[in-house]
Amino acid sequence: MAISLMALMAVMSWRGIDGMARAQEQTRVRGDAVLALQLGLAQWSADLDAVEAVAGLPGLAWDGRVLRLTRRDSEHNLRVVAWTRRVADGRSLWLRWQSVPLRQRGELQQAWQQATLWAQNPDDAARRQEVAIVPLIDWQLFYFRQDAWTNPLSSDAGAAARTGIPEGVRLVLELPPGPALAGLITRDWVRPTLGGNKS
Repeated sequence: MAISLMALMAVMSWRGIDGMARAQEQTRVRGDAVLALQLGLAQWSADLDAVEAVAGLPGLAWDGRVLRLTRRDSEHNLRVVAWTRRVADGRSLWLRWQSVPLRQRGELQQAWQQATLWAQNPDDAARRQEVAIVPLIDWQLFYFRQDAWTNPLSSDAGAAARTGIPEGVRLVLELPPGPALAGLITRDWVRPTLGGNKS
């Protein structure tokens, strides 16, 4: 009788420990996914904060597939950065790519074109410069100009795009069902110099 009770208690203890281990693993997976998204959105904001129009490029351009921008990094080097959604390794992912530091106008123009090619059909060298952020079903961008959110690809927005960086950019991400986050996430960015740097 005592042996049977001890065996029963051992089985119950094992089930409790197994349940705790599974709960701990689920919490870790969820935490990793949330952290990856937070880091991706922080990088998104940092890229937009550092946008700089140079050498005849608009500074920020969206073609419906890839957002390209020129920015200064922490060492004050110019880089071309691109964001896109693409299927990689059988999964639809939100991806970020950046060029090496650029010093000449020709290098800048070439990197601008490389960003477009990377979004569509990257070679191995371009893939080594990309970072997968999170799984993604779809994404949309809107520009804030003249007191309204508009589609950057509309004819009015296309004409406005030549006048410079928009006052704001709205990012809408559609995340797939998963253990951590799912559904729509909207993130608004406002140009830091808007209002003449007044607080």
